[in-house]
Amino acid sequence: MTDSRSFRKSSYTQQQNCVEVADSPCHSAVRDTKHRSHATLHFPSGEWAAFVRSLRASRPR
Repeated sequence: MTDSRSFRKSSYTQQQNCVEVADSPCHSAVRDTKHRSHATLHFPSGEWAAFVRSLRASRPR
């Protein structure tokens, strides 16, 4: 389980779409900031890193 103190706001958070992310050596967790007590999604760290890289690569410059 991910400690709630380890969550941080995602750099992709927008005013209406707030997401928090927590990283550990084995996985990354994602949750909705407005509904912290609801489900948390867990992804293997490598898959999450690949997802973030793809977002950064598709960002307009």
